[in-house]
Amino acid sequence: MGMSARQRFSTRTGWETAETELSRALRERREAGLPISDLTASNPTRCGFAYDTEAILSPLVTGGTLGYDPNPQGILSAREAVCGYYRDHGAIVDPAQLFLTTSTSEAYSFLFRLLCDAGDEVLIAQPSYPLFDFLAVLDDVKLAPYSLFYDHGWHLDLEAVRQRITSRTRAIALVHPNNPTGHFTKLSERRHLEELCREHGLALIVDEVFLDYPLMESERSFARGPHPVLTFVLSGMSKIAGLPQMKAAWIAALGPDSELREASARLELIADTFLSMNAPVQSALPYWLQHRGSIQQQIQKRVAGNLTLLDELLSGQSMVTRLVTEAGWYAVLRVPAVQSDEELAIELIRKHGVSVQPGYFFGFSGEVWLVVSLLPPEQEFQDGMEAILRVSNGVEI
Repeated sequence: MGMSARQRFSTRTGWETAETELSRALRERREAGLPISDLTASNPTRCGFAYDTEAILSPLVTGGTLGYDPNPQGILSAREAVCGYYRDHGAIVDPAQLFLTTSTSEAYSFLFRLLCDAGDEVLIAQPSYPLFDFLAVLDDVKLAPYSLFYDHGWHLDLEAVRQRITSRTRAIALVHPNNPTGHFTKLSERRHLEELCREHGLALIVDEVFLDYPLMESERSFARGPHPVLTFVLSGMSKIAGLPQMKAAWIAALGPDSELREASARLELIADTFLSMNAPVQSALPYWLQHRGSIQQQIQKRVAGNLTLLDELLSGQSMVTRLVTEAGWYAVLRVPAVQSDEELAIELIRKHGVSVQPGYFFGFSGEVWLVVSLLPPEQEFQDGMEAILRVSNGVEI
């Protein structure tokens, strides 16, 4: 018999998957059974909040969920509940403008397929969440980062955005409020972005998963009009109700009638091809949205308390500073440039049992940055931060 040919795989999944030194340090500490102060926590179900398990699960087994209604946009009662959520934010959204998805990741993928051919570009802010890189590669889309700059708060460099637009650009994506910088896109910035989109025939993709967690005065949802350009607003239950395991999200498609009709028809075809959200989750969505206040209040109290604690700890030293954050679950720290942020994160794990995210994960550059979650229980957060400050101030090396 002749030699067998070797199986070939798509270059889309040809990522470097070797274990990094940071992930190795974390794994080895866990395997050794040593304590860890996890300041990377992003899953509220693992952060000690009180969930009414019976009440949350009950809607999954009631309401006739064995029936199958293969509506590509999602069942009407679920979409009407999402419309109610937007009414609470002062926005009028019609159920016909909503498309339910299993996650905002899937929503991005739907929109990349809707707007882009292979090799087309989407502009994305930096620093920002690194998940977009993987989603874009899987859909043969190129990301073109545009820089945010910090000056007593985060700002959008509108000229930088303009300069990144090419003949292959199809959309501008932003997170409102951004993750992990925690800043809102201001109304004046929104108007400038809309003008750029109108001028170049681009769509706006706006991720609002952290909208319900302002730490100071918040900006309004992009779902509130007017919408002079095609605008897609994304959100979901992972953050709104602290239920990442339920896999429920959506796209609100908004914009001028002529463009919106065609976009919605094409998006419906994409959604109809996958029919991804299951019926029990859709049936439970109205209840979860109606009762989101309980977990939101717990999260808001925890985040505000840890932020206050962080500022108290920082006030006793001068080496580490916190950047202004307006919303969300994270704080960005600027630390002395004795070593890289990756080297510092590895040292914190190996020597002090503190897990943090180095800034380069999110596209920070130029200085040494750490990103810390504000979700952990207060004592765990305090222990972790005190270790970071001891190391950064040279008390423990």
